[in-house]
Amino acid sequence: MRVIEYENNIQIHLVMAQRKGQTGNRNGRPAGSPNKITADLRLKINAIVDKQIDSIEQDLQSLEPMQRLQIVEKLLSYCVPKLQAQSFDIDLNTLSDEQLDQVINHLKINDNDSNQ
Repeated sequence: MRVIEYENNIQIHLVMAQRKGQTGNRNGRPAGSPNKITADLRLKINAIVDKQIDSIEQDLQSLEPMQRLQIVEKLLSYCVPKLQAQSFDIDLNTLSDEQLDQVINHLKINDNDSNQ
């Protein structure tokens, strides 16, 4: 805090803004907590969509199938979480013969299921 004194003995207290990288809350916003503005915006958008759902469905039906599919695909990204690719590094030399047999049988079962 800085104090400036004028000739008529009136003091004005100035509160300085915090320096870059500093905050009044040492812990910060908890991880995963939603931004208040984002949450408010989502609520408003949901309210608009809820009011217009019938006309949105009619508009979709009036589109060509390819256009309708493209729009539905874009909308799905807001409804269904995207799957993340997963990879596993397995050193087969460290597995026992029994474990290798289990892996082979599991792969055979999955291959048969996908071919049907």
